Amino acid sequence: MTDLLDERCVQVLLPMSAGALYDYRVPPEMDLHLGQFVEVPLGPRQVVGVVWKENVTPSVAQDRLKSVLNILPCPALPSASLRFVDWVANYTVQRPGRVLRMCMSIPDALYPKAPKKGFRHTGKMPEKLTAARSRVLAVLEGGVARTAAEISELAGTSSSVLKGLESQQVLESVALPADAPIPEPDPNAGGFDLSELQQEAAVTLCAPVSQQIFSVSLLDGVTGSGKTEVYFEAIAECLSQGRQALVLLPEIALSSQWLSRFEQRFGVKPVEWHSDLGQGTRRKNWRAVIEGKAKVVVGARSALFLPFKNLGLVVVDEEHEASFKQDEGVPYNARDMAVVRGSLGKFPVILASATPSLETLVNAHSGKYTHVKLPSRFGGAVLPDVEIVDLKLHRPGSQRWISEPLQKAVDDVLVKKQQAMLFLNRRGYAPLTLCDACGHRLQCPHCSAWLVEHRLLRKLQCHHCGFSTGTPKACPDCEETGSFKACGPGIERLTEEAGLLFPDAKIAMIASDTLTSPSAAAEFVRAMTSGEIDILIGTQIVAKGYHFPNLTLVGVVDADLGLAGGDLRASERTFQLLSQVAGRAGRAEQRGKVLLQSHMPEHPVIEALAKQDTAAFMESERLAREEALMPPYGRLASLILSSTDAESVLSCCKELSRGAPYGDNFMIMGPAPAPLSMIRGRHRYRFLLKTAKDVNLQSVIRAWLKGKKIPSNTRLQVDVDPYNFL
Repeated sequence: MTDLLDERCVQVLLPMSAGALYDYRVPPEMDLHLGQFVEVPLGPRQVVGVVWKENVTPSVAQDRLKSVLNILPCPALPSASLRFVDWVANYTVQRPGRVLRMCMSIPDALYPKAPKKGFRHTGKMPEKLTAARSRVLAVLEGGVARTAAEISELAGTSSSVLKGLESQQVLESVALPADAPIPEPDPNAGGFDLSELQQEAAVTLCAPVSQQIFSVSLLDGVTGSGKTEVYFEAIAECLSQGRQALVLLPEIALSSQWLSRFEQRFGVKPVEWHSDLGQGTRRKNWRAVIEGKAKVVVGARSALFLPFKNLGLVVVDEEHEASFKQDEGVPYNARDMAVVRGSLGKFPVILASATPSLETLVNAHSGKYTHVKLPSRFGGAVLPDVEIVDLKLHRPGSQRWISEPLQKAVDDVLVKKQQAMLFLNRRGYAPLTLCDACGHRLQCPHCSAWLVEHRLLRKLQCHHCGFSTGTPKACPDCEETGSFKACGPGIERLTEEAGLLFPDAKIAMIASDTLTSPSAAAEFVRAMTSGEIDILIGTQIVAKGYHFPNLTLVGVVDADLGLAGGDLRASERTFQLLSQVAGRAGRAEQRGKVLLQSHMPEHPVIEALAKQDTAAFMESERLAREEALMPPYGRLASLILSSTDAESVLSCCKELSRGAPYGDNFMIMGPAPAPLSMIRGRHRYRFLLKTAKDVNLQSVIRAWLKGKKIPSNTRLQVDVDPYNFL
């Protein structure tokens, strides 16, 4: 009998919220290595985990060790993915098992799909050749094998015909691959005609790809400068090196134009990864990634945690977008984690944007990132003219939001058979519904937020928890009937007004709740490109990446929206969003025009937009952050406690507050009710930790929380580098 002391012991990480490393014995006959997916016992259950450490000294007695049960038939998790999980867990102050779960998001993919049954012609002829049998043999001509369903569809026959041919040994059954092979993009399929400036940028981006070294490059180009076509050249170089590439987009499900351009450049579509994919497609794509068959993946932020076999490049397009920050689950910023992934895997990362984030610009100006600039639009197109409409001087009138100058500009565009876009970053019909008898406002019963009227859906909806209800006939406060009135505009109300002002125009309204799938996005692009839409009315979903040559006017209905509140990045986000919106105008031969309606034309953001002086605005923003020692010149972390029991969460906050650490180079603010003090029925309190840039913020948090017991009915969320301050 083998001596227990001579047996190997490994540690297995389990993809669970409380997931930790567990010791297991390796059976003598089992050839086990780091990263392999294994089945292990955990109490009465059998669970799947990943071999995280080899040849360890067990922390429990040998006779209490349980054995690894099975190795799963799946390639091992690459070593770079193992290091990435550990790094992210340490940085975000989360358990590694929670991070690992994001890498193992498709459990079915750990098992190969059973092959399909197919049929092939043996060469033998049937005893009697009927018309149906002839069609079947024609479909299988040349020794090709097909499934029964394919043969029946192509030959127009029933399954009984196939069974008859099989019984006569005219057809033989064969095993076919479970999934159709993924077509490989061709780096030489057909490039775009790049300008001299674009070619220089492409050479700079391709150099670290060909050298297979880590670097970070900021591709900083104005809207319409052709950034996508430039970084496609870096992807082509990566493919030529035999490695995989990943492109992160903020709105992958709605990026039909990007996908078309990719197919035009590389001959095939990339592998996609986002929440709108069916489970079968996600299983197939996950497996293709770990097997190295998915050469280019385009995806949402979660694609960063896919187990790439041989990743050689990551591109983060629209790197400034706040949607790259995940707030729930494991909070992380995909842009920042992409840089970490590149560092661990020793490959380059490209950050692309027309309005780079302040953090990225500071890194570029300091020389930490390579700064690649495209200062002009491609093909002779020029940036649009930007004008401010002072709403104090040009009042639209009661319950109206389109001023006379904007109305006239839209009329002029329609006469020229061109297209206009009216932008308002507010979904629904009205953001607030109140009783005009007593002033009672309709609020979500589960959140500290007003209900938004969606008149097309005939309901009031909370945009935080999804609660919806109809408008009550009587006010619950004063019992007055028929007294509720809509206050303020959403895009539904703006569309209603546009229909009255421009009765002959073809108007389309686009928002995240109307554009719900990639097919819907593709249809919107087709209708816009073919001229079936005269006036586009949309939210921020239409601000990114779209190229409509005949769109020459953009009217921002409320340029002040987003400037209010205490958000650290409010001004920066508003400037970026409105710059992106303005960039939709005049992207071809016809010069564009942008009108910004504002009650605060003297605001620094509005003035910077009118002057199109991005550098001056970002420099003023940088100086303000530096003076306040705010990111990127300082560090922040938030600790949010929530519970359905208000007293319990407040008591927990007081206990944490009593044990809060003190230091000269950091300060802890709070606890205080979060700005949204209740979401989904949970009462929320927040601590905000602010430190100097050189402080190990994670160590401060761990020391603070060490030994602290959080009640079972209270949830603690640690968010390092928070973006959302609600």
